[in-house]
Amino acid sequence: MILVHVVLPGDIDDPAHPSGGNTYDRRVCDGLRALGWSVLEHAVPGSWPRPTSVDTGGLRGVLAECPENALVLIDGLIASCVPEVLVPQATRLRLAILVHLPLENDREGEALAAAHGVVTTSEWTHGRLLDLYSLSPERIHVAAPGVDSMPLAPGSPSGQELLCVGPVTVHKGHDVLASALNMIADLSWNCVWVGGLTREPELVRELTRTLPANVHLTGPLTRQALNAAYARADLLVLASRGETYGMVVTEALAHGIPVLASDAKGIPEAMGFAPDGNRPGLLTEPGDPAALAAALRDWLTDADLRERLRAAARSRRQSLTRWDDTVARVAKVLEGMRAA
Repeated sequence: MILVHVVLPGDIDDPAHPSGGNTYDRRVCDGLRALGWSVLEHAVPGSWPRPTSVDTGGLRGVLAECPENALVLIDGLIASCVPEVLVPQATRLRLAILVHLPLENDREGEALAAAHGVVTTSEWTHGRLLDLYSLSPERIHVAAPGVDSMPLAPGSPSGQELLCVGPVTVHKGHDVLASALNMIADLSWNCVWVGGLTREPELVRELTRTLPANVHLTGPLTRQALNAAYARADLLVLASRGETYGMVVTEALAHGIPVLASDAKGIPEAMGFAPDGNRPGLLTEPGDPAALAAALRDWLTDADLRERLRAAARSRRQSLTRWDDTVARVAKVLEGMRAA
């Protein structure tokens, strides 16, 4: 049995603060156990990636308690901001860093250089790290997020049920989406916003003063409720200014739902292509409300476009990465570090 210590953010299982990174970490830990591994989780409270001295002290204690030559997988939200903690441990532990979101600074470069292996969650992130830092390419690996098999969303003839999933923040582009939706107020549609409302409360207050009545903010949803929201949706809209991958994109595609998203960073990678080479959705310039509104208008007024995109999305769902594949790739990296 292979033993791995996994160092995780303290909110890993907090339902009030769901995130793609936490979902990925939880699925990897559970998946490794399903493969027969012994997984010891160490959830480290703290204001990562801007830790206090108390936070770093807790991490030091966790790593100090790991035995010599222990295999340790650390979430990059923690590891990439504390090279002063990681570097001294690199000579006695086999350290792997799981990078969801590059911090893009010298401290991250120092931490990654000390690790024995790095796992990224997208090809975009893989390339970005190699561009930013002097890292050995053979130590940087990709394990894209997986999806579960989901029932096919039936879709409505009008295509008017729009869905946006993610905490309401400027980074996620909710200000852009709000402007775009106001530009198509003459059309018939409903838009459900699923996601936390507490990260940028002033933005939420500002947007809710101008949002049309047919925009509905739900706050975070349980997995069952979120799946029900996908089942009712015709189109996922992601106006984010950039994602290293975009797990909500593949979640929507797992339901056969087309995606309208920003052409930024790893989002096109997540959207991918149907086997016939067609995109299962539309990409627009990030931060451009008029372009987003034009694409929404096309979707809502062109039945042929809706059918083409639905066909591509339903075809794309067959080639999506599954969580078993993701876990197998992470396990292979860790096994290689253990054998080295």
